[in-house]
Amino acid sequence: MVVPVENGFKAVSQRNSLERLPTGVVGLDEVLCGGLVAKRAYLLHGNPGSGKTTLGLHFLMTGAKRGDQALYITMGETEQQIRQNGEEVGFDLTGIKFLDLAPSPDFFAQLQSYDIFSPADVERDPTTERITSEVEKLKPIRVFIDAMTHFRYLSSDDLQFRRQTHSFLRFLTDSGATVLFTSEYSAQQPDDDLQYMSDGIIRLDHEHDTRTISVTKFRGSDFISGQHSLRLGNNGMEVFPRLVPTIEVKQEFTTGILSSGIAEFDELVHGGIERGTVTILTGPTGVGKTTLGMQFMKEAAGRGERSVIYTFEEWSDALIRRSANINIPVASMVERGTLAVVQIEPLRYSPDEFARMVRKDVEENGASIVMIDSISGYRLSVRGEDLLRHIHALAKYLQSKNVAVILINEVDDIVGTFKATEIAASYMADNIIFLRYLEIRGELRRAVGVLKKRHSDFQKTMREYEITRYGIKVGKPLTEMRGILFGVPEIKE
Repeated sequence: MVVPVENGFKAVSQRNSLERLPTGVVGLDEVLCGGLVAKRAYLLHGNPGSGKTTLGLHFLMTGAKRGDQALYITMGETEQQIRQNGEEVGFDLTGIKFLDLAPSPDFFAQLQSYDIFSPADVERDPTTERITSEVEKLKPIRVFIDAMTHFRYLSSDDLQFRRQTHSFLRFLTDSGATVLFTSEYSAQQPDDDLQYMSDGIIRLDHEHDTRTISVTKFRGSDFISGQHSLRLGNNGMEVFPRLVPTIEVKQEFTTGILSSGIAEFDELVHGGIERGTVTILTGPTGVGKTTLGMQFMKEAAGRGERSVIYTFEEWSDALIRRSANINIPVASMVERGTLAVVQIEPLRYSPDEFARMVRKDVEENGASIVMIDSISGYRLSVRGEDLLRHIHALAKYLQSKNVAVILINEVDDIVGTFKATEIAASYMADNIIFLRYLEIRGELRRAVGVLKKRHSDFQKTMREYEITRYGIKVGKPLTEMRGILFGVPEIKE
């Protein structure tokens, strides 16, 4: 179970001899390494409202557009209800055939015929005959059954249900169909038997405001394991595969140093930061972390390179105005296309959705610098999940694309105890640049220094750091002071 190699992020051994059918769900075919293996049967497992029917309709609509015969066998909702629900979200179901086995309005009027025989004995043969006749007539390539567990009520016992269901699925797949089927399960009536007889299991989960999808079984094929974010909207279903880094990726870096354009600062970091590295700019609120990151983007824009800043906390308009006041022309950079400022509402996007957004910008628009402002804002989108895992995966992906990553990290302490980060993220950083407030003779000032630089040496001294209307100003090394890291320095005697 490994990750597809299409974006160069993780290598797999694809089984190209297997015929694949795309599901039509954006992102899901990537999870499935190309789609469903043809002529097999797959269980959609999920609670009511998790999106099973929506996924089934995507599967059938995609087939109909390709010219495949598509059959929807419904045991619950009527064909009219399904078509009405589909029209409300803009689905075009005109190419889909329906076999409506839902109870008709006169169902209760016929109950007297069940006085002697059980419902299973009375209904089994007519139902089987209708399905067999429709399949032999239509010869469908894609079949969606909603829900398979309804056949349980037409069987006299569990053994007969398992035999009939297994035989039914074999009949469909041997006829050339690829089958998706749902189940209605509970603690009293689990669907373990359906899970065993299926060739694959796709789980859909919906808890609170979080939707996820995962593949827990997929015979004969690789897939991306784990839970992936899912969104149901006006266009139906969209899946956002999780990023999974691997040491199998061989990074081919374009050598080069990204200068800040500030001579004194570049002296501090021995020329700048390297391409394809992760830089953490850390310090308390308002100390100038974002401004320093923007300085690298300003310099890159002068070379015609494109950068992207994802701001979780500051409004994009406020960032543009503030930058203009300190000689960083963000508005003109955006207008020329050398910078994109993307405002992110963390409670709206999941980490997987955000990662897909970043991937798209890098792969389609060629961004050379990506800045995330900030880790604290990004934490909100994680919603209780492992923050470090998501940041690690995204940073490693960007490194594999030779993108310079700048992470803005805010620490709580204005002065006092020095901490590089609040979340133990130092290990993933190639460069750690810290900014501190200093209290000198009752005046609040700033200092900048380098804590870590993996690919080159750096100056061990700290320098004063100012933000003026002309831009950033970095002073000479503060060699005459000690105790700067604690924020209350003393002048050496």
